[in-house]
Amino acid sequence: MASGGCMDFIGRKSELEMLEKEYRRDSSFVVIYGRRRVGKTTLIKEFIKDKDAIYFLATEEVEPQSMKRFSSVIARATGNSFLSNANFDDWLDLFNALANHRPGEKKVLVIDEFPYLVKTNPAFPSILQNAWDEILKDSNIMLILCGSFISMMKKHALSYDSPLYGRRTAQLKLNPLPFTDIYAVQSLAFPEAVEQFAVTGGIPKYIEFFYPEEDLMGQIKENVLSKSGFLYEEPNFLLKNEAMNAMNYFSIIKAISDGNHKLGKIANALGQESSAIMPYLSTLVDVGFVSKETPVTEKNPERSRRSLYFVADNFIRFWFRYVYPFKGELELDNTWIVFDEMEKDFVSKFTAFVYEDVCKDLFLKFCKDGKIEFTPSRIGSYWLNDIDNDMQIDVMAVDISNKKMFAGECKYHEKPVDADVFFDLKKKVETSKEIEAAFPEYEVIYGIFSKSGFTKRMKDIAGENESLILVNCDEIQK
Repeated sequence: MASGGCMDFIGRKSELEMLEKEYRRDSSFVVIYGRRRVGKTTLIKEFIKDKDAIYFLATEEVEPQSMKRFSSVIARATGNSFLSNANFDDWLDLFNALANHRPGEKKVLVIDEFPYLVKTNPAFPSILQNAWDEILKDSNIMLILCGSFISMMKKHALSYDSPLYGRRTAQLKLNPLPFTDIYAVQSLAFPEAVEQFAVTGGIPKYIEFFYPEEDLMGQIKENVLSKSGFLYEEPNFLLKNEAMNAMNYFSIIKAISDGNHKLGKIANALGQESSAIMPYLSTLVDVGFVSKETPVTEKNPERSRRSLYFVADNFIRFWFRYVYPFKGELELDNTWIVFDEMEKDFVSKFTAFVYEDVCKDLFLKFCKDGKIEFTPSRIGSYWLNDIDNDMQIDVMAVDISNKKMFAGECKYHEKPVDADVFFDLKKKVETSKEIEAAFPEYEVIYGIFSKSGFTKRMKDIAGENESLILVNCDEIQK
């Protein structure tokens, strides 16, 4: 990875494979969407770098200007200078010009930030539907629609009510990169990488602003806490993108960031009825700012009454914990107040919480690489009623085809982990009637994750127990 400023292309192997598969089809129409900065355009440019491709980036401009720019893009791609000088008033003429260029050769047409064209002309989805049906579908063209406005992409490109419904051959919601992909190309020690990930998450654009050779706290001050920092107002821009009423949504995210994860607790923190905040909460889940999670033991997660809500993005979680409550102080450049707050719990609580997700990524990679014989059907966590009680298991995964269950504890502290952690975990699993009922006669594999290694007693017990896996930083220790 480049040390700030620009990041090399990393990960996204399965996404590229999917796009290549679509490219080999006679007719393909792919919809790609995901939040800002997640790397959609970078993925597309990596995919088309060795292909005959036309890339058009829509912007906030009037429709004639968009058509003029689109004709110039096609002119450059086809070498037809007439197109760059002509004035078009019909999108179909432009699509025809593209289809008529070397019709025997496969081409890729990318329309990036598609929602801007819809904002300019609400009829554009119908226009594109007509263009696809009458021209593009049978013209050896792969069409890619891409956009960052998640709600608009769902409404105008994916939903049943959209004129484009039924045309797509594939869709891809691009998620943040997992920790394992980022760490594999970093020159950071494991704890430093986890703490940086706790701030930046898997958002490639954010990682560009953090240099591995520089102090993390200094970079947080410069990029996040400074009024001129690139990330100082980032959540405002993200919510604005989705045309949300910032006050309601900010309040809900703040309540969750403060440790209120059950619907009732979120509502109580806001002084409202659960029914009043549910529409806002559903929207936040829909666009990916909040995740709704249920214990792995639940057979019908979508109907579970034990759902908990979490801020889905590390940076947004960080911003609402350490920036939003201190905006007044930060406007006066009193960043020391935030550092005082971070000193209390950034490592012990905030990063330790993120470490649980890191451990899930590590476990999935171990399975994928064949280091653990396990094919995850589902991965998450387990809790009895709420995450505030003792009956919680940090990482739980199920391999239904092989009747296996994995239960793991994550310890992000300075001391080597002792055997008591394993004994407590084993007791949780063996005494839980719910786990026994959900996964009867399943083979149980235990895992202890630690950033600071293990005591000799813990290593000795693991050496005698084939069903116990110790993970020190990012390596299995056995």
